[in-house]
Formats: sequence, C-alpha cells, structure tokens
Amino acid sequence: MKILFVTDLYPISDKETKTPKTLLSFVEEWQKEGHEVDVIKPNFLLNSFLRNKPFYKTGQYKNIFNVNYITPFLFNTTKKLPSFEYDVIVSHMPSGIIFSNKLEGKKICAVHVSDLEVLTKPLYSIYFKQQIETAYKNCNGIACRSQVLMNKFLKLYPQYENKTFLCESGINFEPELKLRNERKNIITCANLIERKNIDKLISAVNEMPEFKLTIIGSGKEFKRLKKMSKNNICFAGQLEHNEVLNRMRNADIFILPSVNETFGMVYLEAMACGCLTIGVKNEGIDGIIKNMENGFLIEPSKENIKSVLQNITSMDNERINLILQNCYNTVCRYKMADCADKYLKNILKII
Repeated sequence: MKILFVTDLYPISDKETKTPKTLLSFVEEWQKEGHEVDVIKPNFLLNSFLRNKPFYKTGQYKNIFNVNYITPFLFNTTKKLPSFEYDVIVSHMPSGIIFSNKLEGKKICAVHVSDLEVLTKPLYSIYFKQQIETAYKNCNGIACRSQVLMNKFLKLYPQYENKTFLCESGINFEPELKLRNERKNIITCANLIERKNIDKLISAVNEMPEFKLTIIGSGKEFKRLKKMSKNNICFAGQLEHNEVLNRMRNADIFILPSVNETFGMVYLEAMACGCLTIGVKNEGIDGIIKNMENGFLIEPSKENIKSVLQNITSMDNERINLILQNCYNTVCRYKMADCADKYLKNILKII
C-alpha cells in the first residue's frame, strides 16, 4: 500500500529533541509491515520562527519532502512538490490538514488539540477554520487522537460520527510491573512552558517536604521554576529518552498537571515504567487512566495535587498494588505496533 503522510509535526533529523516522535512512530510501524510511506512536511516559516523550530530548505530528506511557504497556503505550494500517486493521504495537525485540501485522492484527516483550537477560537475564524472544516467535510475518514478529543469533536460536528474513529498511540518498549511500598519519589517530564503547570506542582511539593521531586526538561520557564523551588526539588535538565525511562523506573509517582494535551505519551511511558501515574481530567490521557482504578486524575491546581499525593500515601499497600497491577494490564494493550496496525485497519475499512 502507498501512503502519503502530511504533517508539520514530524522530525527531519534525529537531533530534533523537542519535536514529538509519536507520528513518526506510526510511519515507522507501517513501513515495517511493508507499506510504502512518504511524508510531506508543510512548513509555515513564521510559525517555525515563533516556535524556534529548526529550519530546513525546501527539498527531499530521505522519505520526507519539506516544503516551506511564507503565506498560509494562499499560493499553490503544490507546484514545488514531486509528482506522486497514493492509495491514501493521511494528514495531521492544522498545517497538514489544510495542505491536504490541495491534493487529490482518498483522505484521512486527524483531530489534535490544535485543530479544536482552530475550530473554536475567533482568531482563526477568517481563513483557517473554513479550510479545516472543508477538509473534514470532504475527507473519507476522521481520526481522533484520544477519546476525549473524539467526544469534543463530535459535540461540534455530530454529522461526522459515522466516519470518525480513534487513532491512539502506544509505547515502543516492554512494560514493567512494579509493586511498591515506597511512595515518596516523584518525577515529572515536560517542556517547561506555562500550560504544563509545573509551577503548581512545585508549589504543592514545596509544602510537602516528605516528598522528593525530580523535574526533567527544559524551556522558557526553567529559571523561574528553579527560583521558586525548595531543597526537595531537583532539576535534571533535558535528557535522552532512554535516560528519562530509567529515571521513571526508579521513581514511585509520575505526575504532569498539563492542559491542552492531545494524547500525552509521557503518561503512557510512566505507566509502562511502573509509576503510580497522575494525569488531568478531560485531557488526552483521560479514558486510558481511570481515576482510582489504574491511576489518578485531577483538576490541575496546587490543592488538588497536594490532595492526591496525601491520598496515595494514606492508601494501604494492597490497594496501591492493585492500582499498579491494573496500570500494567492497561498499558500492555497500548504497544505501538498494535496501535499502528489498528489505525491502518480503520483506514482500510473507510477507504
């Protein structure tokens, strides 16, 4: 099968540490199964500059064709592309979805948090919203990156229920079951920006000296967060992925009180490393994590963070280990190869 994958959320170089590799993982799994997959990366230069993304010239990079443009698709940027013919075009993120409007063929359009923002915020109503609505109307199928996103999308566009399905991500390593008595070592891992709410986590742990918190990541909030932290909080900086997983395996609790999360692979990885995992209600991981069953879900505030940590320490070992067993059973169903296979089977059903 010949697949064209269109998205700007895709690393061209292995050195891109801040570009998520979740969409890359789908492509790699499909390639392992013998499918031919090419990638178009539509790159809006102003957006790349504002987000400090690495710059690449328009052209071919292995199976990726990077196409730069200055204005948001007001000109026929497809003239820059090589000729192609594919069985299906799969597009992710607003840039990818809008770009796919200019391409001919059977199409699958995905739903991320970014797409819902474009569809609901007045800022995008003049051009971008209309373009994305056109794409969803004309495509063959709509792939939602989490159950929460699917619920929100279908509330806005119930007429598309029959062509909408889930395309969740998975882990690329074997999960571990760790039954534990200790619950004092907390870890988090994030790009240190405002919406991750690391300041609220720090404020909570500052008032709970019995806990030790390790923060992995870097970002524009780094200096402010470090300045407000007490001695029981350690900053590890940006680490290689394998080292992040090793740190998680040695921790007791993982928490990330982040909002506007499409899926949240880091939660799934923490669960697979045997951490008691705390996520946020009505975000991407909600539905995979079920509160008090295989993890914990909270509203992202200092008081709620303190409350859930106190609740965890007060539970008996039998209850904690049942949650960890349920966590392990859950994450075993989310292996990347299985998730990619399910995604492709849903695409084949629709086209």
